[in-house]
Amino acid sequence: MTKICICGGGNLGHVCAGFLSAQSDVEVKLLTTHPDSWSSTIIVDDPDGKAYHGHLSCISSVPAEVLLGVDIVLLCLPGYAIHPTLQKIAPYISDSVWVGSVVSSTGFFFEAMKILPKNPLFGFQRVPFISRITEYGRRAVLKGYKKSLSVAIEQTDDEQHICDTLQELFDVPIVLMDSYYEVSLSNSNPLLHPARLYTMWKDWHPGVVYEKNPFFYSDWTLEASELLIKMDYEFQALLRALNIREDAIPTILDYYECSNPKSLAQKFHDIPAFKGILSPMIQTSNGFFPDFHSRYFTEDFPYGMRYIVETAAKVQAPIPTIDRVYQWGCSCLSD
Repeated sequence: MTKICICGGGNLGHVCAGFLSAQSDVEVKLLTTHPDSWSSTIIVDDPDGKAYHGHLSCISSVPAEVLLGVDIVLLCLPGYAIHPTLQKIAPYISDSVWVGSVVSSTGFFFEAMKILPKNPLFGFQRVPFISRITEYGRRAVLKGYKKSLSVAIEQTDDEQHICDTLQELFDVPIVLMDSYYEVSLSNSNPLLHPARLYTMWKDWHPGVVYEKNPFFYSDWTLEASELLIKMDYEFQALLRALNIREDAIPTILDYYECSNPKSLAQKFHDIPAFKGILSPMIQTSNGFFPDFHSRYFTEDFPYGMRYIVETAAKVQAPIPTIDRVYQWGCSCLSD
């Protein structure tokens, strides 16, 4: 029996909790700030009509109650919650407990290696699933599976055992990366979301409202594709400066199997899991304006792009386009 504690009750927390606890040889506990809003039964629906019926053995906001005897701690958290959560759980886990994150591009390894210097650490390069909550604490939708998952593992000599265990738990091929940089620095959300946000609202100022809220992906523009590809070019140059092996992090065009900005925009229009996702906007009686408090801003700039910018500064790698978009995003957050 593998005992897992999931930290976080967002979209990914729901889907991971239901997907993993539906397995007969897995026990799942949940650390959440809203334990009273959860049912012990969690259902996850997938796009093929399959429903995973999971059961949570313990749901609590108290670390001591959910961490006793666990083998694995899995963080399903936004960037701002990683550091305080690691500090909160550290006193209650032994050095043998594996601690990981469903996505590593929001600073997981940078924080965990300081707070938990002896625990085996693992982190995914990209999220295991596209996830959305249907009914909080009770039901969620797994909107899309991945063909494989890339994972970095640090602070252990038993990488293969951890890799094999994750492959069994998530029922998908796992690719073991050479360095935590390969999962911590990402051209996924930390570049993808800001490219779209910048091209939509770089000229926005207080008082400007819009007639409608566009779909974030289904209305993706050629300009956003061009900017994303330009930022990715700088990102790939940074990887070379860090001596990260070629193709460890595929280019945006390679990852989405596209050849140019136009085909990339069309790809985003066509991905089923992306359909119906609106842009982060607030509706008023006069129209819509950007929601600078949404996770697209509060996550992807200070806990995504930030690590790219800081790493580039350390090795003196030029990233002028990324830096321009980053400074714009930070200015939105400070307004």
